[in-house]
Amino acid sequence: MSDLLRVDSLRKEYRSSVFARAPSFVLQADLRFDRPQIVGVLGPNGSGKTTLFELITGSNAPTAGRVCVAGQDIHRVRRRERGQLARHYHQSYQVRRFRSWVPEPLLQRAVREEALVHLFDEPQLNTQDGYVGFMLTFFRELRRRDRLVFVCLHPNERWQLDLLRELAEGFVFIARGQVTAVPDFEALLAQPGARDYLGRLCATDGAGGAVTAG
Repeated sequence: MSDLLRVDSLRKEYRSSVFARAPSFVLQADLRFDRPQIVGVLGPNGSGKTTLFELITGSNAPTAGRVCVAGQDIHRVRRRERGQLARHYHQSYQVRRFRSWVPEPLLQRAVREEALVHLFDEPQLNTQDGYVGFMLTFFRELRRRDRLVFVCLHPNERWQLDLLRELAEGFVFIARGQVTAVPDFEALLAQPGARDYLGRLCATDGAGGAVTAG
């Protein structure tokens, strides 16, 4: 059976100009997910979270490497059918489009009709109108239907971090373009820069003690 999602030697380089010899930013990732789950994604602003989501869904082209969903290289799939493999839910509800020179008829047809991977990019979770409950139900329903669900948050309140700890079955931490998958919250906090990024949110628990993975 193929992995649900496999990201092999993925690299995306950005340069400040066409004449720049060295890249101004580099994203690198090697990821493998072989079962349905909800994955929490965290990282500082500008670390590459949205870029990773765009590469996984095929709206952005990698400099090197590949992304396979259900065994199919998403960047070789017809652009209008890539949403049938992986879908990016943007915070702004707008999808950035990138230029591609490969004619659509030369690309493959998608092997699926409904997305297997769902990526939520900093969804608005408002506790005052019940929307957060709706979104949590939506995430769990996708998981129940054997989907791979990524939930990217930039927590600025403690309850948001607690929510992600309770919801996620694994985590991805992104810092300065380096993408690392970890199995639990304790391993997340052990990543270089994770505690600095989360700051006071991971300093204490509700009773004033140290945060643990329990």
